[in-house]
Amino acid sequence: MNIKNKQPKIYILSGKARSGKDTVAKIIDTISEERGLKCINLQYSSYLKEYAKKISGWDGSEETKPRTLLQQLGTEIIRNQIDELFFVKRMCSDIEVYSNFFDIITISDARFKLEIDIPKEKFSNVVSLSVVRPNNKELLTEEQQKHSSEIDLDDYDKYDHNIINDGDLIDLEQKTREIIEKELKSKNKITHNEMRQMWFDFWSQKEHDIIQSSSLVPLNDPTLLWINAGVTPLKKYFDGTLIPNNRRLASSQKCIRTNDIENVGKTTRHATFFEMLGNFSIGDYFIKEAITWSWEFLTSNEWLGFDCEKLYVTIYPKDEDAYNTWKQVGVSEDHIIRLESNYWEIGPGPSGPCSEIFYDRGPEYDPDNLGIKLLEDDIDNDRYIEIWNNVFSMYNAEEGVSRENYKELPSKNIDTGMGLERILTVLQDVDSIYDTDLFVPIINHISEISNRDYSGEMSFKVIADHMRTITFALSDGANFGNSGRDYVLRRLLRRSIRHGKKLGIEEPFMYKLVPTVIKIMEKHYSYLKEHETKVMDKIIKEEQLFHQTLLDGEKKLNELINSSTDKTISGEDAFKLYDTYGFPFELTEETAEELGYTVSKAEFEASMKRQQELARAARSDVSSMNLQNEALIKFKETSKFVGYDTLNATTQIIGLFDGNKMTDTLTREGYVVLEETPFYAESGGQVSDKGTFVINGQKIDVLDLFKGPNNQHFHFVKLEEDLKVGDTVVATVDEKVRNNTKKNHSSAHLLQKVLREVLGKEVMQAGSRVDDKTLRFDFTYDNKISDEDVIKIENLVNDKIKTSLPTKIEIMNLDEATEKGAIALFEEKYDDQVRVLTIADSIELCGGTHVSNVSEIERFAIKSIETKGNNVYRIEATTANNIESELFAAIKPYNDSMIKLLQKARKIVEDALKEDIKLTFDIHINHDKPISYSDVIFNRNELEEVKRKVQTLEKEYSDAKKQKALSDLSLFENKLEEINGINTIIMTTNDYEIPILKEIMNALSNKITNSFIFIANINNNNVNYLAKTNGDLKDTIDCGELVKSAALKSNGSGGGSKVYAQGGGTSIDNINNIIEEIKTVVKNIK
Repeated sequence: MNIKNKQPKIYILSGKARSGKDTVAKIIDTISEERGLKCINLQYSSYLKEYAKKISGWDGSEETKPRTLLQQLGTEIIRNQIDELFFVKRMCSDIEVYSNFFDIITISDARFKLEIDIPKEKFSNVVSLSVVRPNNKELLTEEQQKHSSEIDLDDYDKYDHNIINDGDLIDLEQKTREIIEKELKSKNKITHNEMRQMWFDFWSQKEHDIIQSSSLVPLNDPTLLWINAGVTPLKKYFDGTLIPNNRRLASSQKCIRTNDIENVGKTTRHATFFEMLGNFSIGDYFIKEAITWSWEFLTSNEWLGFDCEKLYVTIYPKDEDAYNTWKQVGVSEDHIIRLESNYWEIGPGPSGPCSEIFYDRGPEYDPDNLGIKLLEDDIDNDRYIEIWNNVFSMYNAEEGVSRENYKELPSKNIDTGMGLERILTVLQDVDSIYDTDLFVPIINHISEISNRDYSGEMSFKVIADHMRTITFALSDGANFGNSGRDYVLRRLLRRSIRHGKKLGIEEPFMYKLVPTVIKIMEKHYSYLKEHETKVMDKIIKEEQLFHQTLLDGEKKLNELINSSTDKTISGEDAFKLYDTYGFPFELTEETAEELGYTVSKAEFEASMKRQQELARAARSDVSSMNLQNEALIKFKETSKFVGYDTLNATTQIIGLFDGNKMTDTLTREGYVVLEETPFYAESGGQVSDKGTFVINGQKIDVLDLFKGPNNQHFHFVKLEEDLKVGDTVVATVDEKVRNNTKKNHSSAHLLQKVLREVLGKEVMQAGSRVDDKTLRFDFTYDNKISDEDVIKIENLVNDKIKTSLPTKIEIMNLDEATEKGAIALFEEKYDDQVRVLTIADSIELCGGTHVSNVSEIERFAIKSIETKGNNVYRIEATTANNIESELFAAIKPYNDSMIKLLQKARKIVEDALKEDIKLTFDIHINHDKPISYSDVIFNRNELEEVKRKVQTLEKEYSDAKKQKALSDLSLFENKLEEINGINTIIMTTNDYEIPILKEIMNALSNKITNSFIFIANINNNNVNYLAKTNGDLKDTIDCGELVKSAALKSNGSGGGSKVYAQGGGTSIDNINNIIEEIKTVVKNIK
């Protein structure tokens, strides 16, 4: 296989003096030259000798070689005192240079582990060889033999090959040839970075635009948890909502899919995070080109150079175009399999047949020897690995319509996907994705942490996969939480920790893997490095939280054990421990068995299955597209937007649309397209302009706008008279609305800049909306934002406005804009030429309308800030003349609540006066006009102050009434009578508060010994009963039973203890009878 832009094969040899390693190096050179390969021999010692000559005056001859000096200079001085990696860095630098000119590089004198390991980390296709000569006559002194440069590799156990030089020269050459020829025949192990770049290079040659990967977090698609396919960010192109400037696109898209999470680590190819290499045609090339280019990329020696006999394709049974094209490119008939499953459809919208390409890995991956039957019967297997899928999107799928009746799309598309991880499995000739260079460093790091060697265990794979998902998701703005995508991440982390425990890892460890993941991926995803510290912090906090949760789970398990009467724990309870606390079933089972308890595994597994089915149903891993609108896609008349320069245009109607149909005459209502329009159509968060048309003397309001797939602006109008194509239109944008919108939009840019200055660069925009009244800005941020932060943000925006700097609009290519530091949104797909707005020190890509000088904004004020969940904050703000009305609207809820509280306070004061209780209530209300967020805070705090003062007033009123009642107990003492030798007060009262009555009863009870007190307090048509005894009466009178009986007779309830009880009812019709019955009970006590 010939790999374009490949790295050379690098052989690193080590061995003692006279072991034969130099001879082996010469043999490698000979073998290479026989094959027409350019080779060069490098040596670490050449750098050392270079310095020795300068220092000692040594002439470089072998006869006078100062061995001890070389050892001391190389190790004690240069490695130990200057830089341990000094010679390795020199060697790696030379390899990078010589890689451009040579096919084979041989390094014949490695003496330290680092001199093998670091080149292996840095370069692909590195092969290490140990050359050992038994009974070798030692040429060195005893002291020289003990030097670290002679013994460091004695315990090295990671050689790819070992050559035992125990024969003659012919034997040594034979052994070397056997190894080298096998290496040269083996596939060049292309790295993931090389594969990704090769993909871009190929499609660039086919005139595709290479688009960057979108964020994993879908910003404007609430139906979807994650970006889960290469086509997902391109839905607006596929459903015809928008047509890109270049209809040919290619990408490597980050994806997360969690629908098969249970298979991760069990199979050789399942992963939750993966990259999808894709090429796309939006109404451009179709089946013939897609298949032809796929075959070229896979089989051409300029690219991957696969053996054609190793490749098989599947097609939809009725897809004769695909069948004929595969035949034309050279695929034999017995390598083309027809399968009903080869049809791509995910709901209403674009759909069509697909053709998958499989690589045959050989019979060693076919234990049952089923051969091609594995493909023909669509059996899941590891022999035929799917490496590419071409989807021919050609029909509009409709609900309730059978597939054979689908209508053809007006714009037929190509959507392909090649999983990077899967293709690397083939290219790197390994058993599974976990053995590729995307995973091996992570697995090695897990091995170090766990102090356990990896030999294919599932736990290593699960942790490595989940770590990649978590690192990327957190870097893209997701978080740990209890709902949606945040809960997915929490479950992945907890699942990983449980697998870590299986490897004997008890302490937090996942955060340690972050730098390893980033080191692997940062060449293509450079933004990961700036998020490294933040991601590690989040992970260790979540790990610590989970470890505490596990402790809570242990406590809950102990409770279950202690409460069990039959020494069993139900599988459902075990599942709750697992689901709520992440407590592993195995640990529950183990703990229970130690104590002689049993756990129902069948019940646990049934509960687990139910949860998995619910989880699958809840996951939004698929999102369908809209139906294509044929009329809009086919309407390609040029309509120019002139609204950046003018608010008025005299122009002509070039298109009229009644619903989804194009028409020459429009009646009642519909959409109008103009040859030129000053009206901005909603996009990039800025709403559409408002304004009017004047047509044939008829003034028409423009009620709404949208941008069509071919970039025309569609104006929605309602008519009194008909319109015709060709009519002259005077189009006028509402100047006041536009100007206010411009101020708010420019302020949104300043706000984003200030947010990143105050809160940090981790702030990421999560949405925005700008109209003529307000601006709304959503952003991600992990920490709490204080009032002081918000005031500072507002003040800094106003400081930028005061600079009176002009804004600058430039048109430049996307790469140039990015280099200038222009902020671009992850999910946006930009043309090669972009509009760059510089406003103060903010630089962003933006197609909206803006002020020409920041001073035009006048003033900026924040109305509110709130959290929308998932660490997303929303700021609402306004500018200039809208500040007073919008801030009044912001503080109105506070003012309304204050008015109600003040009315309540007035009533309390008035009621108190009626009872001869004098209370005062003074408060100052600020009536100044609000002009900033500080005023919003003031009103919020003012409300809290009013609440506090009203609560104080209520307490003062209650205390005063209580004191007044307790100061004169005569009303109650006058009812005192002795009944059956008991001091008794049985009476009715009106409109007393229950707490005051309790205080009165306590006071009377303390004053009157051996007493029984029963009070019926009437309030409107309701009654409350209270009863209390003291002294020796607790064994004589049961207050609880008396109150309960009285309450039942009043349509209520009540009860209590023998010495105190309370109750009530909703009827007072028989109060007098109840009072008499209570007296009778006391009279009859014996």
